[in-house]
Amino acid sequence: MPKTEADLMAFLTELGIAASTKRHPPLYTVADSQALRGEIAGGHTKNLFLKDKKDNFFLVTVGEDAVVDLKQIHQVIGAASRVSFGRPEMLMELLGVTPGAVTVFGVINDTANRVKLVLDKDLMEHEVINGHPLTNEATTSIAARDLIKFVEATGHDAAILKVSA
Repeated sequence: MPKTEADLMAFLTELGIAASTKRHPPLYTVADSQALRGEIAGGHTKNLFLKDKKDNFFLVTVGEDAVVDLKQIHQVIGAASRVSFGRPEMLMELLGVTPGAVTVFGVINDTANRVKLVLDKDLMEHEVINGHPLTNEATTSIAARDLIKFVEATGHDAAILKVSA
């Protein structure tokens, strides 16, 4: 069973990471979430679950307004070929979330470390980063440095690369 929002919050607490969470109606797209601007400060995320032809998986987390060239991103993230979006079944298997709830926090469920996480350099310039806490019915805010701490505590590398245009 994938970890829940409560499991995520307990993990953050164990790590000594302060997080605040705001509940809201389900948000499925960046456009949906932009209605909350002003209520939640910091960098808001857009997450791309990608795979290459050799079944290498990537979670690319960028700012909500970032433009990403999917025809060229494979060269930046180290994919074996051009990338496509990963299937919903693999998203659930690897990150424990459904489409519309894809989040950087999903790496907590990738215990086999099959997903390479890439954080966009521009996003990481924000002091606070916001992401869904494994559900699209809330937004959790944590400090950017604490996001790195969280990612590393899950056994993943926090690859910070310039992926947005």
